Amino acid sequence: MKFLVTGANGFVGRALCVELHERGFAVRAAVRSANAGLDDCEREIVGAIDGKTDWSAALSCVDTVIHLAARVHVMHDDSADPLAEFCKVNVAGTERLARSAAAVGVKRFVYVSSIKVNGEATDGVRRFSETDIPDPQDPYGVSKWEAEQALHRVAKETGLEVVMVRPPLVYGAGVKGNFAQMLKVLAKGIPLPLASVENLRSLIYVGNLADALILCATHPAAAGQTYLVSDGEDVSTPDLLRQLGGAMGHPARLLPFPQALLKLAGRMTGRADQVERLSGSLQVDSSKIRRELNWTPPYTLAQGLTATACSA
Repeated sequence: MKFLVTGANGFVGRALCVELHERGFAVRAAVRSANAGLDDCEREIVGAIDGKTDWSAALSCVDTVIHLAARVHVMHDDSADPLAEFCKVNVAGTERLARSAAAVGVKRFVYVSSIKVNGEATDGVRRFSETDIPDPQDPYGVSKWEAEQALHRVAKETGLEVVMVRPPLVYGAGVKGNFAQMLKVLAKGIPLPLASVENLRSLIYVGNLADALILCATHPAAAGQTYLVSDGEDVSTPDLLRQLGGAMGHPARLLPFPQALLKLAGRMTGRADQVERLSGSLQVDSSKIRRELNWTPPYTLAQGLTATACSA
């Protein structure tokens, strides 16, 4: 079996290519530029991804596609029309790849979507599941949901086996964004007013996500399904910081502070979204993939956080 992995030089893509290689699969990495690394993989430069991308060389002799490449969520998007920019890559680009794949006989297409298709937060009681009515709240989430719908159309018209995977926050060695910022703050010993936060968040270690994606690409029962994936061990923000700090040798310095005042401070400083991610809950029910595909994450939350902290 030969895999095409798009976005192969990204955080998740690199881990996935390494795992596929170690399991003996042939891997072609689709990248946008020549200086993408990935020495152990066959590489194909595809340039910009949109509704006109030529995928013919990248798809040659490929059996399965795992599509990670996307215009990712950004905190402060200064595009004149953010939704149009997201859709150009995430919807038109995805549909173009899927139709090109179906045309050359690719059997299965695994699409890495986002939990943002379900929404931005849960209430601390009910978890997001595959049966939820989609409720994306921002242009990135909307584009991911529209991409899923486009892929369902392609599947119906061509017979391409499509699998949707919606992960929550992915962490691991080399993680960027807000998680990397947390590691920097812990390393500097900066006090954080988060000891009073009472939330629960689902995460997924990059090694667990890679394992789940390979299973979705190879298991016969996965065809046509949508799966939410997580480590299966929800954690509060204070506990997450304590575990990371302990693994780094820099104990988290957490101060008690009323959550209502914390959210007020976030609104007054223009950081309401950041405060919500730190104080709000987002829980994922990953029982479907465990039940239908007999998936068990190979790494525990503690193992994943330790590996992440030790790489910081």
